[in-house]
Amino acid sequence: MKKLLIVGFAAMLLAACNQQKVNDSSSTAVSEQQEPEVENVETEGAAMPEGTEIGNKYVDIELPGIQGNMVRLSDYVGKNKYTLVDFWASWCGPCRAEMPHVVRAYAEYHSKGLEVIGVSLDNDHDAWVNAIEQLNMPWPQMSDLGGWDSMGATLYKVRSIPSNVLIDQQGQIVAKDLRGNQLLQTLAELMP
Repeated sequence: MKKLLIVGFAAMLLAACNQQKVNDSSSTAVSEQQEPEVENVETEGAAMPEGTEIGNKYVDIELPGIQGNMVRLSDYVGKNKYTLVDFWASWCGPCRAEMPHVVRAYAEYHSKGLEVIGVSLDNDHDAWVNAIEQLNMPWPQMSDLGGWDSMGATLYKVRSIPSNVLIDQQGQIVAKDLRGNQLLQTLAELMP
């Protein structure tokens, strides 16, 4: 009985973190095909395609930080060798379980040129800020406190968390959804 309760609780947590904003299957098919409208920003030479897939140019996000100041992803991408955009929420158990790996990656690679930018899908400012402190997350954070309707989640088509995107200094998405040891291995390969 105890195992059944634990398995049931774990399934509920996973379902909460994998919640989708879409109401019906017909709108899912349409929404997955449509790219969000964003300004086309060109880099040197030919423009890279925009979107959230590996090989595409990243999409800029600008949201309030924990003090209400605006935090812009583009302020970090060009200044660092790699920028990890980490989508999470204080209420998400799998996000909290994954955070020690992100903290370790930051500790090992920040001095070599890695920056992490947290994009929270929280609704409650105090819960968000308390989780940042509890989980020892020293990197820049942003959230519009919109939950699943967060502009950041919408732009990156985030439908489950934890989720992340790794962007190189030229603004190209080089990896997605790196978790646990896979995150550390990928960084070791890219930033020896």
